[in-house]
Amino acid sequence: MNSFGRVFKVSIFGESHGKEIGVVIDGVPPGIAVAEKDFEKDLLRRKPGKQGTTTRIESDMPKIISGIYNGKTSGSPITIIFENKDTKSCDYEKFIDMPRPGHADFTSNIKYKGFNDLRGSGHFSGRLTAPLVAAGVVAKKILDKIEISALLIEAGGASDIESAVKSAEEKKDSIGGIVECRIKNIKPGLGEPFFDSFESMISHIIFAIPGIRGIEFGTGFKAVSMKGSEHNDAIISADGKTATNNHGGINGGITNSNEVVFRVAVKPTSTISAIQKTYNFKINKIEELAAEGRHDTCFALRIPPVIEAATAIAIADFYLINKIY
Repeated sequence: MNSFGRVFKVSIFGESHGKEIGVVIDGVPPGIAVAEKDFEKDLLRRKPGKQGTTTRIESDMPKIISGIYNGKTSGSPITIIFENKDTKSCDYEKFIDMPRPGHADFTSNIKYKGFNDLRGSGHFSGRLTAPLVAAGVVAKKILDKIEISALLIEAGGASDIESAVKSAEEKKDSIGGIVECRIKNIKPGLGEPFFDSFESMISHIIFAIPGIRGIEFGTGFKAVSMKGSEHNDAIISADGKTATNNHGGINGGITNSNEVVFRVAVKPTSTISAIQKTYNFKINKIEELAAEGRHDTCFALRIPPVIEAATAIAIADFYLINKIY
C-alpha cells in the first residue's frame, strides 16, 4: 500500500511524469503553524544541481490544498501537491519491452498486469520522495526539541565523495553510498517490544524509500565481532545516559535517552548509460541496453533530507500514539 502510520498517517500519490504528485497527511493535531515557505529548506536540499545528480529540475513548489486554515492546521487531512513540468517521457519507451536490470520495470509490470505507468519510472520513481520530504516537515513541527540530522558519509566505498562521483560519471556508471542519521534530544520510552519496536518502525519507513538496501543501528554488524563486555553500554546517570552508545540509543526496542544513531545503505542508481544486457520480451532474446535520459550518478547525494523526513514521520506517529504531543 501507499500509506504509513497509525495516528500520524502519510499517504503518497502520483507518478513521476504525471500531472502532479503529492501527499495526504492525516492525524495532524490542530493549531500548528504551517506555511508553504516552511518547506523550502528541506526540499532545496533534496533537489538536484550538484555534480552527479540528474539534470531534471522541477520547481518543487508545494501547493497546500487542504488542512490549513488561517496559517494553522485545522485538524483535517493536509493535502500537498507538486507539479511535474520538466518531463521527457520518450526516454522510457524502450523499457516496456526491455526492462532495466536492477529496476522495478519487470516486477511492476507483472504486479499491475501491464497497466502501470512506466514514464519516469512512474510510482516507483525517486520523484515521489518530494512529497515524503513535505510530510517530514510537518512531522518535525510535532517533535518539539528533537534534532534529526542525516549526512552522506561515504559514496562508492570511499570517503572522498566528490572524486568517487566524478569517476563514476566518466565511466557512465553509478555508485551508492552510506547515510548516517543522528537523533538528538529524543525522549526515552518510545517504542514497543517486538513488532512495533523503535527500530522496526524506523526501518519500515526507511525501506519505503526507493533504493535502500540496508540499515543498522549503533555498532550494527560490527557487534558480532565484539564481546558482551565490550558491546554493553554502562549506565552512568539517573536519566539513563551511558558511557558508550553501541546500541544506538535503543534497548529492547525502546529509546533509552541517548542519541539514536543509525546508518542506511543506498544502492547505485539502476539506470546507467553503460551497456548492460537484459531480456527483450518483444523478440524473446537477450539484447544490449544503453539507457538514455536524465538520471543521478549517485542519488545518495539527495537522500539525507529524505532519511530525516522519514525518521520524523515515524517518531511523530510514536508521539501521537503515546499522546506526548
